Amino acid sequence: MSRYILSLDQGTTSCRAILFDRNGDTLALAQKEFSQHFPKPGWVEHDPMEILSTQLDCISQCLEKAGTDGSSIACIGITNQRETTVVWDCTTGKPVYPAIVWQCRRTQELSNRLRNESDLFRRKTGLVPDAYFSGPKIKWILDNVPEAAALADSGKLLFGTIDTWLIWNLTGGKKHCTEPSNASRTMLFNLETLSWDEQLLERLGIPFDMMPAVLSSDGDFGMTSKNIVGFEAPITGVLGDQQAALFGQACFRQGMAKCTYGTGGFLLVNIGTASHLVPGLLTTLAWKLDGQPAVYALEGAIFIAGAAIQWLRDGLGIIENSEQSESIATSVGSNEGVYFVPALVGLGSPWWDSSVRGTIVGLTRGSGRAHLVRAALEAMAYQVADVATKMKEHGICLEELRVDGGATRNKFMVQFQSDLLGVSVIRSSQVEATAWGAAALAGLKAGVIASLDEIAESWQHDQTFTPQEDRAGDYAGWQAALKGTFACAGVHP
Repeated sequence: MSRYILSLDQGTTSCRAILFDRNGDTLALAQKEFSQHFPKPGWVEHDPMEILSTQLDCISQCLEKAGTDGSSIACIGITNQRETTVVWDCTTGKPVYPAIVWQCRRTQELSNRLRNESDLFRRKTGLVPDAYFSGPKIKWILDNVPEAAALADSGKLLFGTIDTWLIWNLTGGKKHCTEPSNASRTMLFNLETLSWDEQLLERLGIPFDMMPAVLSSDGDFGMTSKNIVGFEAPITGVLGDQQAALFGQACFRQGMAKCTYGTGGFLLVNIGTASHLVPGLLTTLAWKLDGQPAVYALEGAIFIAGAAIQWLRDGLGIIENSEQSESIATSVGSNEGVYFVPALVGLGSPWWDSSVRGTIVGLTRGSGRAHLVRAALEAMAYQVADVATKMKEHGICLEELRVDGGATRNKFMVQFQSDLLGVSVIRSSQVEATAWGAAALAGLKAGVIASLDEIAESWQHDQTFTPQEDRAGDYAGWQAALKGTFACAGVHP
């Protein structure tokens, strides 16, 4: 009997394949990193073909570990890094240019012009025009890749975020589609009509024919090709990674919130079935289930969270691995006035400023690597607190925060977050909340899981962190460090 769910978790630095049962227990997992390319300062690219081959390798390894040929898989869920843009020739199946990653800042000048022209994009899409999103990336490819415009004019060019790229390939080119949580990250999707907005496409000179069909998040995304994947199974659930984590954390009621600490940090609050805007934050589609109203979320998007620890490891070489960070940070009793503003690719929510750069302030002769490591961990929590403060200013107060992601294994950081927010921070027992979210959605559609209530009832936490210290002084120091960062860039927040 086909009773297991395969989740494909395509992230910014690695691909994973995880086999779950209906309760969210992991039966097998395979993970593999892929290459990061930085052709110019501020530019970030991936090879879409390498992403595909890496994901296929993970599927094969996962099934081998589970001892199955795929016949026990009832359905597949996909979750993916959002905004990253792939444009390919549908006749050859080959990308015309590397994938432009969500972190890439090459299109910021265009985004600034769009932001200054009017609030058209903001009103229609819920997003602040920024290089972060897919629309400007598509335009850059059309304007800068010689064959792209001609292919687009002839109807041979296709666009997709990574979910679309994977679906198209896994189904043997039979399905060119996406769903609302990913579509809502393109700067081209109308939150009210739940469709591509022709006015916005025209403003960026993007042909409508390039765009994928938008299905419900639990739609029929096609059957995997046995020749490509090794078995046939339906793809029945797709969500962008942060919305998948919201789903996997069972934040089904309005007001429930989660934060994922990965390469970046993402705080999402379920705001129900009506969208509304908050300055500095993003309004996005959480999910749209077949036959039900769309569910919206308010999001704070932080560009650099765990990536700051990676930079300390790979860029500075002052730590060997991220697991060391907690013991190193707690080897000093406080930050001793050292703050790290990790604006390595600018700042996201609630500032949306690409001109600022990372700064470290408060150094003395007594400062060492422990202070830098502690400052990097504290910076994750400070940035989330900035987002929560903006939400509170507009009447959205966190009652508790469910957290997931690799950095939540660091108890110092999670406790510091609870202290800053003044609310309980609850760490999920399901360390794979993102992958499980996509799997749970797929299983719900395929009938492996009975209801949302079943998902909510099976959610468990392994530790609750409650406020222990008053961090007002620390937070004031962070605010001063932010002001210094903006001053260095010659701008005022």
